[in-house]
Amino acid sequence: MIAFLGTGLLGSAFVRAALGRGEKVHVWNRTLEKAAALGKDGAAVFPLVADAVRDAERVHLVLSDDAAVEAVLRQVLPVIGKHTVIVDHTTTSVKGVAERTANLAAIAVTYQHAPVFMSPQNALESTGVMLTSGAKEIHDRLEKALKPMTGKLVRFGDTPGRAAAMKLAGNLMLMAITTGLTDMAAFLKAVDVPRSEIHTLFEHFNPGASVVPRAKRMLSGEYEKPSWELQTARKDARLILSEAVEAQPALAMVPHYAEVMDQWISRGFAEHDWTVIGKDAL
Repeated sequence: MIAFLGTGLLGSAFVRAALGRGEKVHVWNRTLEKAAALGKDGAAVFPLVADAVRDAERVHLVLSDDAAVEAVLRQVLPVIGKHTVIVDHTTTSVKGVAERTANLAAIAVTYQHAPVFMSPQNALESTGVMLTSGAKEIHDRLEKALKPMTGKLVRFGDTPGRAAAMKLAGNLMLMAITTGLTDMAAFLKAVDVPRSEIHTLFEHFNPGASVVPRAKRMLSGEYEKPSWELQTARKDARLILSEAVEAQPALAMVPHYAEVMDQWISRGFAEHDWTVIGKDAL
């Protein structure tokens, strides 16, 4: 038997997928009504979290943040079996994961942080990406159970908080993409181009294809042979800003980028590849 604690959109999808694989599943949620619907799908629903985890082989946490994880752990640790494994899918802080892993190991509790890049639909279909880091022995022990939950299981080494860091870094990129799309829409509106044309552009131009080569260029430190000069990128930013004076909402990202590029141009890097703006972060 396994238990899922936290039955929001992602947690509920995980539960339904587990039931579809023939697992016996106990569930608990702070708001009982959110868990109740899973009873109709075959899960055993418990109003008390301690009752949900008794005799569980694994306890999966799909909660909101570090504070929620700590609060739930305080309630379940006194009642779980000595061989129960806690698998935490919650997006939490790097420091929190490192401290929890050490604190739980000190009392002989096996804890694996396994955050995900998965929508509820991914969780239901067992697609997407699940990350782990920490002791390889724990990863190997759980691999057979975790792989059916996801399309790809990726381990990021022995440092317990590394998976948390990579999850937050990935979310940072997603936030940048969404903010960029917002700026695109505001810019096109300002120049009287229908925002629906974003779809047309992406039918022919895939900016995502440049992420890996651009990251390699940035990490290489080889900025002297540019594919896009910093001064040219700054010129394009100037054009965007001058065209979008009346943009509503105001552009969020481009003014910041322009300021950063100006700083690097003043340092003498105008003719370098514009990825040089990441030099100080490396």
